[in-house]
Amino acid sequence: MATFHLKIVTPDRMVFDGDAERIVIRTVAGDVCILAKHIDYTAPIGIGQCHVVDAEGKSREAAVSGGILTVYGGEVMAMATTFEWSDEINLSRAEKAQMEAEEKLKILKRDDREFAVASAKLKRAINRINVAK
Repeated sequence: MATFHLKIVTPDRMVFDGDAERIVIRTVAGDVCILAKHIDYTAPIGIGQCHVVDAEGKSREAAVSGGILTVYGGEVMAMATTFEWSDEINLSRAEKAQMEAEEKLKILKRDDREFAVASAKLKRAINRINVAK
């Protein structure tokens, strides 16, 4: 299968820099699949799963949230706020974050700014748990 150059970066590190067959990533409008020779494209990354198949056909899953995905001139870059491969996720930490966010949501009113923050934390925690399992 045809490949393309893929870079996945976060503010902390270079996560992936190499050739890939495909990337499926959650954008705020839904999941998109990028293959070789994709048209130029830009989209904001949402909270969800990312699936990467490298040039050797090895498949990996990750939890991703925030950032931007760009395809330009046949090169693909995912600049993510957070990106964790499934084997890097600390499941107990994610479960603790889920419980803390759920408890916070029980005591906050929907119109509180903190409610939106706790809701986003809950979504990220659930996404990390789903990817880890």
